[in-house]
Amino acid sequence: MTNLDAIKLILTLVSGISWTIVYIDGIRIGFKHRSYAIPFYALALNFALESLYTYYGFQSTVSVQAVVNAVWLLFDAGILITYFKYGWKYFPARVPGFASAAANDNSAPFIIWSALALIAAFFVEYAFRKEFGVRVGAGYSAFLQNLMMSVLFIAMLVKRGSREGQSLTIAVSKWLGTLAPTILFGIVGDGGFPNGSFLIVMVGTLCSVFDLIYIGLLLNTRPASVAL
Repeated sequence: MTNLDAIKLILTLVSGISWTIVYIDGIRIGFKHRSYAIPFYALALNFALESLYTYYGFQSTVSVQAVVNAVWLLFDAGILITYFKYGWKYFPARVPGFASAAANDNSAPFIIWSALALIAAFFVEYAFRKEFGVRVGAGYSAFLQNLMMSVLFIAMLVKRGSREGQSLTIAVSKWLGTLAPTILFGIVGDGGFPNGSFLIVMVGTLCSVFDLIYIGLLLNTRPASVAL
């Protein structure tokens, strides 16, 4: 193994392990705080991406990445369960167009809106694959939705006003899990980006900026006050 191969392996492992920690702690903290730990729209895109690439990955010779995608898909499903179980409490109590619903019963619009967002996410991820191919499409969509997640984490913290459904473990692991592939695919070059990618470097750098802001804000935010 050359030094370059070793660097690529280390970056791949850092990314894989870090994101696995994000998923596992997301499920743990979601049930513990009776909340959900990943911003929903980013979660919807993640779930769609991993569903599609797990499906495509098992259509031909099964690769390690296909197995990893399948494992991450299961973790995403676990976080989705916490979203549908507890996410309704963050949804508006009354929604225009649902005036016939019982007072403070937002279950129907919550489910309908969430289902629509998931369907839209599948169309977006499929469009990336169709437009750019499997490897490049997956790279572009993953980094762009990662940037969305970074921004939405800050919005989620501000809206909740506490660490409810959030943890430093998730925040730091998310940052490292994004920084490693930014270096791997943006600078070193690998997979569908053998010569690196300026777009990935730019988007990945912005992710780090927002992730570090989020970590700083989280450190200065009061703990969750959730009745357990």
